[in-house]
Amino acid sequence: MSATRDILRIGNCSGYYGDRFAAAREMVEGGPLDVLTGDYLAELTMLILWKARRRDPAGGYATTFLAQMEQVLGTCLDRNIKIVTNAGGLNPGGLAIELGRLATRLGLHPSIAHIEGDDLLDRIPELQQQGHPLAHLSSGKSLAEADVEPVTANVYLGGWGITEALRAGADIVVCPRVTDASLVVGPAAWAFDWQLDDWDRLAGAVAAGHILECGPQATGGNFSFFSELPNRERPGYPIAEIAADGSFVITKHAGTGGAVTAETVTAQVLYEIGAPDYLNPDVVARFDTINLSGDGTDRVRVSGVRGLPAPDTAKVCLNYHGGYRNSATFILTGLDIEAKADQAVRSLVIDGLGGPDTFAETDIRLLRTDVFDAPENVQAEARLRITVKDSDEHKVGRRFFNAVAEFGLSSYPGMYLERAERSASAYGVYWPTLVPVDVLSPEIVFQDGRRLPVPRPPTVRQDAPRGDAPRVPQAMDDDTILAPLGWVVGARSGDKGGDANIGLWARTDEAFEWLRNYLDENRLRGLLTEAAELVVERYELPNLRAVNFVVRGLLGDGVAATTRPDPQAKGLGEYVRSRFVEIPRALLHEGHAAADQYREAVGTR
Repeated sequence: MSATRDILRIGNCSGYYGDRFAAAREMVEGGPLDVLTGDYLAELTMLILWKARRRDPAGGYATTFLAQMEQVLGTCLDRNIKIVTNAGGLNPGGLAIELGRLATRLGLHPSIAHIEGDDLLDRIPELQQQGHPLAHLSSGKSLAEADVEPVTANVYLGGWGITEALRAGADIVVCPRVTDASLVVGPAAWAFDWQLDDWDRLAGAVAAGHILECGPQATGGNFSFFSELPNRERPGYPIAEIAADGSFVITKHAGTGGAVTAETVTAQVLYEIGAPDYLNPDVVARFDTINLSGDGTDRVRVSGVRGLPAPDTAKVCLNYHGGYRNSATFILTGLDIEAKADQAVRSLVIDGLGGPDTFAETDIRLLRTDVFDAPENVQAEARLRITVKDSDEHKVGRRFFNAVAEFGLSSYPGMYLERAERSASAYGVYWPTLVPVDVLSPEIVFQDGRRLPVPRPPTVRQDAPRGDAPRVPQAMDDDTILAPLGWVVGARSGDKGGDANIGLWARTDEAFEWLRNYLDENRLRGLLTEAAELVVERYELPNLRAVNFVVRGLLGDGVAATTRPDPQAKGLGEYVRSRFVEIPRALLHEGHAAADQYREAVGTR
């Protein structure tokens, strides 16, 4: 592929391990494409793959990727579509071997490369002896102080390994734990012959990769204003048409569902981010410089992204075995819900199990899903969920289940169980940490035996990200109405280890001015009472009419260990949108999207 080409079309066919199986074929057969990417990894996925590799040492990669390639590999080779994926997980070499066997069975002869050097598990003692404490990014506690035994430790690599593999003739590049954006950065740098210090171009590719990484979330999936989208039941997967200067257009294949608009793209930009300086191994992309503009139907142009030199440290996704957990969910129906829940807790936890301190952790949550004078039985039901965690598998397994079972005929009126497990399940704890980039030596490995080094970009030390300066809440317009925040604001939320982010964007310039002046950290805590005692960071992205909040520690030890019902904070943004605040009446003027709702609720203009 010539470096002088005008546009590189990169399409993503997977946002996580288990995403739509048919997406690879849809992307390859749906229209023109130069590169097919697939993102299969998350922090939780690394634990899933570790368990798979314990059962089969030859495993540890995303097996669905192989089945998808059986459908499209021949077409990709015929059309010179490059394939780049992180489906290699904990065993990229093993997946590369299986791809080679698949190709032989199909009578195909692709050049396959994989990348190594992300796995630091066996090097942990060496790194500690060299003075690297592997300190937790939030708590600051060193790994030695925590006295735990890691089961996975994978550094987030960048895109230059992909670039060099493609330059050396690879048709397929199998990656381990690279950053999500690297799947786009690598091909873009290859196609346009970018250099290690092309910061702005690389930053543009990082933004493109971040937008593509979650598949149809960029084309209307999980979108706040979903009712406005056409054919929203099965949105297509996104494509980035990248130019040599790093600008790009987000689009999708013609005839696919959903839509690409400035707001669907904004929503994805805000997903799982922290400070506007978005750190990647190849560059720091300044997300507060992103500019969006319309480029036709289902086309949004992204330009102006500025970049800074790469950080001199690399993030490590480290997981360790945290213990065992179990839970039981009780249905409470009708009257006296809180009294029934109190009796259940006293009878089971205190009398039956010896109190909450019997376990390392006991989490009790009353989930009020019931309504007053319910017209149907199910609408009169609330749920009591009791979760226990401990290092003793028997204690939270059979012993806990037996106590729940014995409770069945001596309980509150109407008692029945929605869920109870006889066996405990193991859970992992995510430990995010940093290592200096100069301890890393990733390599590209071809199946013909060639091994190539991965170039390292020049780096600078990164200061810890800081939130915006505290804002003094502005006096509110006297002419306001009490209404849901979501009438004028969209949201996208997600997990960042044990932290959660909530990105809120306004639909008009006037609404953004109100949002940025009204919603500070303390008011966010007022809307999200779970965060009352937690650290909340606030960042503004004016180009996107957005404010991003990071709530530190909301998810405890991360998705695999948290007892929160929404462990990845997927619904957190929609919950915040549902909270009532004093909104200036002027923001609900005639023709505004929320005007009809306002008139219906209030009965007046």
